[in-house]
Amino acid sequence: MVGEAGKLIRWRNGGSLVNDELMAVAAAQVQPRFARPEENRAMLRRYCGLAARRHARLLVFPELCVTGYNFPSRKALETLAEPVPDGPTTRLWLELAQLHDMSIVGGLAERGTDGELYNSAVVVGPDGFHGCYRKLHLFSRERDLFASGSQPPPVFRLPEVTVGVMVCFDWAFPEMARILMLEGCEVLCHPANLVLPFAQQVMIARSIENRMFTITANRIGTERNLAFQGRSQITNCSGEVLVRGPRDASRLLVAEINPGEARNKQLTPTNNILADRRVSAYKRLLQN
Repeated sequence: MVGEAGKLIRWRNGGSLVNDELMAVAAAQVQPRFARPEENRAMLRRYCGLAARRHARLLVFPELCVTGYNFPSRKALETLAEPVPDGPTTRLWLELAQLHDMSIVGGLAERGTDGELYNSAVVVGPDGFHGCYRKLHLFSRERDLFASGSQPPPVFRLPEVTVGVMVCFDWAFPEMARILMLEGCEVLCHPANLVLPFAQQVMIARSIENRMFTITANRIGTERNLAFQGRSQITNCSGEVLVRGPRDASRLLVAEINPGEARNKQLTPTNNILADRRVSAYKRLLQN
């Protein structure tokens, strides 16, 4: 049931009542203009304003939403990649996060201090820069353009919610979401440029098996004959799709969630997805 001031009142395991704040979260389904970073940053600004008017406290943008995706060459990528956190896009997101009192997750082409190029996702909040995740699982031609990340997927403790981040093709590896859940992820943020039709269904399963919310922010449009799938979505801890975008139109998708639900790992009255794990039987997962 819902009490005063928009607080959700629910039963904690064991019978006591607890109040958890509801919060609005959003996914921006957009169509970036290839190699037009200034135009795309203007679009990011507009969508942050739209999300603020819908009272969103967390907004997720797609993968590579500043540059476009289908680079004809590494040289073309090199001209568009930018540093983090000192590059223009991260600085813009920091400005907008503070202006609108929201947290933002979005994908960009990162030029690392090591000279490598990464397909990355940046996380900022109204309290500042939280970090950057470099995509671990590169898809198709990405291997010719980017270096893959080398660190485990991190969680970020934002002012109102703990989020984990993975980028696009990471969806195909269930280990990613499980690690994030074990680290305390409540909302799995998934910037994407999906060209395969499978991820949306898989993210429903990730929500159920880890009992956490997911936000997939996918793009639309076509670049050099590569068509993107749209259908961004937000799912709850039971795998219900709270909102889903169309395949071929820009949208701001907003849903209201209670992050506290992701801390309850009870799947049935007698089954808990953390307590019931048989870790000693999973050693094969650590082998090539």
